Amino acid sequence: MTSYKEAGVDIEKKNLLLKKIKGHIKATHDGRVISSETMFKGLVVRAEELKGYKAPVLAFNTDGVGTKTLIAAELDKWEDIGEDIVNHCINDILTMGAKPLCFSDYIASSKLDAIAIERIVKSIANCCKKNNITFVGGETAEMPDVYCTGAIDVVGFILGAAEKDDVIDGSSIEEGDTLVGIASTGLHSNGYSLVRAILRTGKLKLNEKAGPETVGEILLRPHRNYLKTTAAVMEKHRIKGIAHITGGSFRKNIPRILPKGLGARINRKSWEPPPIFKLIQQKGYVSIDEMHNTFNMGIGYVYIVDKKNSDTILQQLRQMNEKACLIGKVVRGEGITYVD
Repeated sequence: MTSYKEAGVDIEKKNLLLKKIKGHIKATHDGRVISSETMFKGLVVRAEELKGYKAPVLAFNTDGVGTKTLIAAELDKWEDIGEDIVNHCINDILTMGAKPLCFSDYIASSKLDAIAIERIVKSIANCCKKNNITFVGGETAEMPDVYCTGAIDVVGFILGAAEKDDVIDGSSIEEGDTLVGIASTGLHSNGYSLVRAILRTGKLKLNEKAGPETVGEILLRPHRNYLKTTAAVMEKHRIKGIAHITGGSFRKNIPRILPKGLGARINRKSWEPPPIFKLIQQKGYVSIDEMHNTFNMGIGYVYIVDKKNSDTILQQLRQMNEKACLIGKVVRGEGITYVD
């Protein structure tokens, strides 16, 4: 008789893994968590934090690490992949002015790699703890035939809260407002399918040096979050709109927060992209427009603010040791135009 294990799903191995990762998850729990060993899935989390809001609204988001996991698999370096997905999700709800409360994950593969998955979950838990987020656990799925051999899919789900009157929806953005760009740590979690296509040509190699680091080390730098920085700026200044520069880069992510009839003009010479982007462009024979339409080019987060406030906001950001600059302005029209 054929068994579930022979069909490719090892329940016993999964149960052993869940016992191992339980401690990492529990390390994020505090008085907010009402937990019981008899609960079937997830946790009940106290919502007492919402009492501090006059009119609380909830923000929910989900996203994935994408094909960056294939680079992690090739180098067997999973320690920052969990940080990637937590920070990515934090940044997404933060664009609405929401602060994170709870996080859940979904990790799937064709065959359970218990060692790699524990490293990913530990990374998620560490990042959640660092940001005072309750990690409620999630789902680990073993699905032969759905996923390619050796591939691991990492997805995150985040719940946050904001004051209703403080929600950032972009509705007050107007012509003449300025775009303040804040530096990324590298590619973050986007554009890796293009990078991997270049790697397959052999012109770019993971083990080649690009300064003091290898290309592989640079590609696996964790996706940073902008929570502390943005919360500090919001205490002193009004931010009209926030764009998280992820897949599709500037051309996709900035227009989605602009009112109808408005676009943005970006000066590509207003900042110097990190060397990794120039290396990708040269080795892959990628056009400058394609680069800016695919990668964040060293700008991971963009605030849209009133022109009269831009200098003081920049000053505050630099006092927090942020690399920030004015990268453009809001104009009449639609979409993104570049000035070189």
